[in-house]
Amino acid sequence: MRKVPGLNVKDIMDSKYVTIQPDAPVSKAAKMIFNGETRGTGYKPFGIVVVDDFCHLLGMISMEDILYHLRPPFMNYELENVPLWDGELEVYLDHFTDLRVEQVMSSPVITAKPQDDLMVVIDKMVKSKIRRLPVVEEEKIMGIVYLSDVFYHVCKTWLNSDEG
Repeated sequence: MRKVPGLNVKDIMDSKYVTIQPDAPVSKAAKMIFNGETRGTGYKPFGIVVVDDFCHLLGMISMEDILYHLRPPFMNYELENVPLWDGELEVYLDHFTDLRVEQVMSSPVITAKPQDDLMVVIDKMVKSKIRRLPVVEEEKIMGIVYLSDVFYHVCKTWLNSDEG
């Protein structure tokens, strides 16, 4: 059995990430996610880091945050035998255009430190069911770790060790 070298967050984090201000329209965040560049692993980012004027982390806004808040509020309740949707999506999209990122973003955000062990990150992501984790040091964002990248690095090591 081959010894697997220890990996830290800094070894797999992506130092290229997209940011947005909290007072930006949600439609701007949606466009940024929709038009996002495909990363080296073949995946597009599903979320954006929300920062203040000093680049301090305030929150995250993701596809899921946007879609969750797009739904009419009554859909948050379980109503049996009542059709939950019998309307026009455009009506809700029109109302939604007035929202700002700060009204939709997830906050507070679970973070990692550059020196955190990969297993610590796996534990945080799996327990919290999150797909991206900002890497923060001294209140500054250093990068972001994506669940898909963590999975890729684990499988690359694991599956290559099975071949020998």
